[in-house]
Amino acid sequence: MQAMTPSTHSSIETPAAGSARRAGEAILNPTELAHKIVDLADEKQAADITLLDLSKVTVLADYFVICTADSSRQTMAILDSVAAELKKLGLLPLHPAEGDPAAGWTLLDYGDVVVHVFDAPTRAFYNLEQLWKDAPVVLKMQ
Repeated sequence: MQAMTPSTHSSIETPAAGSARRAGEAILNPTELAHKIVDLADEKQAADITLLDLSKVTVLADYFVICTADSSRQTMAILDSVAAELKKLGLLPLHPAEGDPAAGWTLLDYGDVVVHVFDAPTRAFYNLEQLWKDAPVVLKMQ
């Protein structure tokens, strides 16, 4: 897999190094968080949204939300919406957004849930659903 570098194009606010990603008690468990992210991506017309349950196959995360955007602008709209709405709930990503919309793959890492936003060719190339084929598909929205 190709390493991704932090994007300098992102407007997504993240905590300072070493700061907590949650302000106070978590109000969403990982399943609720994953479904909230799916809903937010759907509101921004993300395509082919897939939610994978990784909890039994890896310690990396409990869920991957994988979706496709038609443009860099739509990618940023999806990521900004997720970040802004979750920030209202006191949830911040662990790190700045990784990747770059212009490169075809950007992600936000919320610890328990990782959000992957791809353009179609890059998603087909990396094929995370096949890579993580042992992870049950919780939902798939076309």
